[in-house]
Amino acid sequence: MTREEIFTTLSGYLVEMFEVPAERITLDAKLFEELDLDSIDAVDLVVRLQDLTGKKIKPEQFKTVRTVADVVDRVHDLLTE
Repeated sequence: MTREEIFTTLSGYLVEMFEVPAERITLDAKLFEELDLDSIDAVDLVVRLQDLTGKKIKPEQFKTVRTVADVVDRVHDLLTE
């Protein structure tokens, strides 16, 4: 998967799971401050990303994630390792 495909998939998850308006989802958007995700939402998102990648994601891998771009990068890293 390319970073663009990951971004598109992630955007779909954010709209579907958390009712984030699609126009607010940009690579620079901050997950917690701008998209109003909370820690439980983050866990739900990680579970969904595990399904996408087929890999177990350790919580510490997502501790430093702050923006949509951070999530895209982390998922891309998982898919290419």
